[in-house]
Parts: sequence; C-alpha cells; structure tokens
Amino acid sequence: MQDTTLISLFLGVLEGLTEFIPVSSTGHLLLASHFLGFESAGKTFEVVIQLGAVLALLAVYAGKITHTIVALPSERQARRFAGSVLLAFLPAVVIGVLAHDIIKEVLFESPRLISIMLILGGIVLLLVDRLPLRPRYHAADDLPLGVALAIGFFQCLAMIPGTSRSGSTIVGALLLGVEKRAAAEFSFFLSIPTMAGAVAYDLYKNRDVLDWSAMGEIAIGFAAAFVVAILVVRWLLGYVSRRGYALFGWWRIIVGALALAALTAGF
Repeated sequence: MQDTTLISLFLGVLEGLTEFIPVSSTGHLLLASHFLGFESAGKTFEVVIQLGAVLALLAVYAGKITHTIVALPSERQARRFAGSVLLAFLPAVVIGVLAHDIIKEVLFESPRLISIMLILGGIVLLLVDRLPLRPRYHAADDLPLGVALAIGFFQCLAMIPGTSRSGSTIVGALLLGVEKRAAAEFSFFLSIPTMAGAVAYDLYKNRDVLDWSAMGEIAIGFAAAFVVAILVVRWLLGYVSRRGYALFGWWRIIVGALALAALTAGF
C-alpha cells in the first residue's frame, strides 16, 4: 500500500529542486511517478505543484517584477526587458498549442525516451560549459530582442520530455553570448509566463478528467515545491557564477543512466 503523503512530499521536493536547474523537472517527476507507481487523474497533482515553483519565483523576484511593471510607461529599459521576455515566450505559445496533444499523449508516456534525453542533454551541457565562449551580454534585463527570440526557440526543445526547459534556454543563451549568471536569470524570468501558460493550458485541456479529491496530497506537494524552489533560486545564481553548469550535466547523465538500467531490468 502506498503512503501517498510521503510520495506527495517527495514529489513536491523533487519539483522544487529541479524546476529551475537544467536537469528537467518534468523528466524527473515522470520517472519518479513511474517507478513509484503514482498516477493522478489528468495529471492533476503534477500540474498543480508546478504552480508552487512559479509562485516561489514570483516571491523571490517580487521587487524586480513590480519595479518593471511600474516603470513600463517611463523607462525604456523596463519596456525592453518586458518585451524581450514576452518575445522569447512567443515560440512556446505557438508550437506548444499546435503540438500539445502529441507531446502529452505520445512523448510523455515514454520513460525510456526521458532517460535517453537526460543523458544526451547532460553531454551537451558538459560540452557547452567547457567551450571557450566570450560573453557579450552580462545582464538578463538588457538582451537584444533578436537574442531573446532565439532563446525562445531554444526553449521549444524542452517540449521533448527530459530535455529541460531551463537547460534548453540556458544552453541557447550561452551559445548566443550571454554570461552564465545572466543566462540562468533570464531563464528564470522566461519561466514565469511559460510555466503559468503551460499550467493554465493543461488545466483547461484536462478539465473534464481532473481529480481534486486528493487535495491534501496536492497541498503538501504544492507547499514543498514552493519552499524548496525558493531555496534553489537563491542558491543557483551564485553557484553557476563560480562553478558553471558541469554539476548538472553529470547529474543528468547519472540519473538518466540509472533510470535506463532500471527500465531495461524490467522495473
């Protein structure tokens, strides 16, 4: 018999831990749910706890977001920053809506694909982290609109589960000349409309099969994701400024290899 409270707590912690680092939170949640035998109708639990991570980001950057909104009428840089985030968000809107059913019904049901993409993404992250790239852009709120749009197209690679939304945007930003810390921070801001839009669209598409009966477990997962995500966001920028992204590349490879071995063994 499953202890759903402990599983909910574990999955919430896992969501908060992995949402904003380039290791694929969705891939981790789907693999964990597979091996734990956990499933919620319409993926209600998995969808709703992502809101905990979104709110964590809003809490950490409340000052920056409020200042940007208030300054929109009077400050050119505020308009440029808001425009760059919205422009980077646009490709995900178009491609996500058009490919939603294929992504949810085909790709999301393949733990083996997730494991392979974790490994491949880890290799890419290690290679990019070691490239002698010369940053040209050092501030997340001052990227050219063309660079922001290109990062938005990189983000669309994350529609393949196991690729990682933050991983795709960070790798794309690094290759486009964005400094490591600024790449992570722009990925944070881009995640706000992206995740909020994805959660809202998922809830709408699955409105007829959503299961709200386990509100206790959902609340536990939501709260755990919120608290852990706050800690991760506060820690990550300082870490990548000093150490880069190699840790997360190895993390992906190890998790993907272990999951692939378990799947091959029949688990």
